[in-house]
Amino acid sequence: MIKKSKKIILAGLTSTIAAAYLFGSFAQAKDSTIKKVEPSSAKEKLEAYIKFTQILNVIESQYVDDINTTDLVDKALKGLMVNLDSHSTFMDKKAYKDLSVQTKGEFGGLGISIGMKDGALTVIAPIKDTPADKAGVKAGDIILKINEVATIGMNIDESVKLMRGKPKTSLVLTIIRKKEPKPLKIKITRDIIKIQSVYVKTIEDKLLYVLVTSFDQKVVDDVKKAMKENNQTEGLILDLRNNPGGLLDQAVDLVDLFVEEGDIVSQKGKVSSENMSYKAHKKGTDTTTPIVVLVNGGSASASEIVSGALQDFNRSIVIGEKTFGKGSVQVVMPINKDEALKLTVARYYLPSGRTIQALGVTPDIIVHLGKIDYITDPSLLKERDLKKHLEGELEKINKDTIKTKENNLTEDTNTTIADDTIITEEQLYKDAQLKSAVDILKALIITNKGRK
Repeated sequence: MIKKSKKIILAGLTSTIAAAYLFGSFAQAKDSTIKKVEPSSAKEKLEAYIKFTQILNVIESQYVDDINTTDLVDKALKGLMVNLDSHSTFMDKKAYKDLSVQTKGEFGGLGISIGMKDGALTVIAPIKDTPADKAGVKAGDIILKINEVATIGMNIDESVKLMRGKPKTSLVLTIIRKKEPKPLKIKITRDIIKIQSVYVKTIEDKLLYVLVTSFDQKVVDDVKKAMKENNQTEGLILDLRNNPGGLLDQAVDLVDLFVEEGDIVSQKGKVSSENMSYKAHKKGTDTTTPIVVLVNGGSASASEIVSGALQDFNRSIVIGEKTFGKGSVQVVMPINKDEALKLTVARYYLPSGRTIQALGVTPDIIVHLGKIDYITDPSLLKERDLKKHLEGELEKINKDTIKTKENNLTEDTNTTIADDTIITEEQLYKDAQLKSAVDILKALIITNKGRK
């Protein structure tokens, strides 16, 4: 008898290629329109089973090479599952063992999340500070070749096997990148993937910036700690860009920090036991701190649950680019001690009832990635440029400023350059999305919008 195992860690995503899954299954942006299909009659089922058996017999008896029924059935099951959707798969002994290894912590890999988009093997996001990130892999890159093996017609599991390997060994990805005139070859050295998921910085002393790169089991604790240590913050920027997902409970609990009541996310499937909802709780909720969430095309799964739920509750402003669109649920169903099915059994729905699958989350304010030109316009006159300005006061101010700089030059230089916990104005102008987030957050603070 096939029994259901625990839900595949997350809301399905975070493939950190070790090639690939670290916390969950892979994403695919694909039309998920639900088509109503009439169930087969008993006669139709019998005829289908007979047809399948007849074809197996023909192949076994007449195929040019020797092949047995067991191998044929395994191949048929793999093909069957792949044609359901890219998340469902039949796991033979090796694949099932690999899944157990991949979900237990450290492994040798690249540090990228991948999915199928328009039939092409696509990078959802590189994980921060992993080999792929350091080598220059970007969200949206299409993987054309893994070493010299073309990925056309290759499924995700096959690509994972090729990309996985021993630490300190290398491979070459041939990728197609938007706006690049020809394919790029990127050499990546595999390594043990250890991911720090939460990075905390401050902006202008009064804004808290929290970057969440993936939803591992410590995310909520780390965010709580950051907010406690920065309890005088006037606003929060939650950066979920290039976050491919992770653990569902962490996504739900993160939203629960800022929402008092209501369904944060619900899931619905064919089987009633898969229909459930995850609710917010009033205890310990922060309903006053204004929030801006940053997302892009590399934000998937758990990231979409968090950004979409906060958006639906009108608890945050979402800025950036449309997210990936991964909103399905997978479970692992052991067939025996060595084999299993990974099957899509439900879809996720946000508080408003909308689905994420294939649609993603559309930001409240669309801002594309890029730099901001920060140049002082010489044509703009200032008070000091006028003939009759108060020169004495200006001279006094200038002298005081110079003296202060001289006295504090060494101290200021050391703290400014060495302190990696502060986002500078220069850094802001190199990130148009973050700069927009800061400006919007300041407006929320001034107008009190977002407070309850």
